[in-house]
Amino acid sequence: MTLSNDPSVVLERVEAALKPPPMYKVLMLNDDFTPMDFVVEVLQKFFAMGLEKATEVMLQVHHEGRGVCGLFPRDIALTKVEQVSVFARQHQHPLQCVMEEA
Repeated sequence: MTLSNDPSVVLERVEAALKPPPMYKVLMLNDDFTPMDFVVEVLQKFFAMGLEKATEVMLQVHHEGRGVCGLFPRDIALTKVEQVSVFARQHQHPLQCVMEEA
């Protein structure tokens, strides 16, 4: 970049409009086989929820078919979904966790 020595040239600073990265909701889906206490355990282990909040989300999953576990940047949301899926399979539960853009 060359700057002019001509005093009649005015340089303007242009601010780049950066928007924050999109956030993703991690959702847990209801099924008829995964025990409620296992869902609470998953919410506490992978989403750092206390017992009361984890129970509240578990009941939302149970009654409404899905519940929001948290809001995260894309990479973290993907990791959470994968961690829950692997943990559920290790314990032979069909629990599903998905993500969608918020």
